[in-house]
Amino acid sequence: MTTSITLPSASDFHIHLRQGDMMRMVTPKVEEGGVSLAYVMPNLQPPITTTEQALAYKSELEALAPNVTFYMTLYLSPALTVEEVRKAGKAGIAGVKSYPRGVTTNSDSGIENYEIYYPIFKAMEEEGLVLNLHGEIPSDAEKDICVMNAEERFLPQLAKIAKAFPNLKIVLEHATSKAAVDMVKSLGDNVGCSITVHHLQLIVDDWAGQAHHFCKPVAKYPHDRDAIRDVVKSGHPRFFLGTDSAPHPIAAKEGPTSSAGVFTTPLVLPYLAKIFEEFDALDKLENFACHFGRKFYGLSQKAGFVDKKVTLVKESNMVVPQQYAISATNSKLGVVVPFYANKDIGWKIASNFV
Repeated sequence: MTTSITLPSASDFHIHLRQGDMMRMVTPKVEEGGVSLAYVMPNLQPPITTTEQALAYKSELEALAPNVTFYMTLYLSPALTVEEVRKAGKAGIAGVKSYPRGVTTNSDSGIENYEIYYPIFKAMEEEGLVLNLHGEIPSDAEKDICVMNAEERFLPQLAKIAKAFPNLKIVLEHATSKAAVDMVKSLGDNVGCSITVHHLQLIVDDWAGQAHHFCKPVAKYPHDRDAIRDVVKSGHPRFFLGTDSAPHPIAAKEGPTSSAGVFTTPLVLPYLAKIFEEFDALDKLENFACHFGRKFYGLSQKAGFVDKKVTLVKESNMVVPQQYAISATNSKLGVVVPFYANKDIGWKIASNFV
């Protein structure tokens, strides 16, 4: 039985770090989870749509977590121009994130038609920016579309974009279905796929009635979770860690409606060790969490932090905190409840990369 694992610090290729007090609480916790590279989502209020906004946001994050390497993205919207894409590429912006309108947190400025963005995608292809796709379409009762099949209904669009732009790196974000796994496997080497911590563990029964397991896209059926685990266990190099960790105040999760998002940032590697051990894949953890995403993107940590090590040890009574206060000085802002709150996950970081 494995009781200790030493591996390079992890790279999280899909993370939400928010803004204001929430940002100031969450961002320092990135390294606590054993993560030294963070690929940051742009769905703030207002969204990050310009190079200047992205660089200003990056500066805020670096001040809060100087040991972490941050890669920034822009929000795909009608305001984004070819000229801005070229400017972003020269400034080191890594990608552009696409959100279908209204399907998840802060996606009201999302898109409805992809073909009108083909000039943008062409410029991205030329400049080396990655297209990050939230792979769902909006629910439509008349077309029998809902949260359980919205991802699968999106997949023909993914195939169409990948065919039109064979040299554009595309990532299908946070896959939740066997159909998504099969589609990515069938496409070329320019198409990758991020996998979250929670989608490796949850099925529909786990979020129906449990607000803190609710996210978009939702966890699906047992056979879908099996497909995600199987492709990770196979060591497929185009499937890699992107936690989609997305904190919300408890009032937004447990109110009349529940905001979509699961918070895993403070314990990324311990969570993964627990889950990978459960489906007998601990030997695949390092490539999944540390190498495959970096290789696909062609990105790395800043100088001095490449392949710095983290040691995890198996230990009982490693209980996830019940909550994290958003502010140490303003209790009215509330708390964030993490994934598996109050549960023993059986692993801890004994030695971190800093």
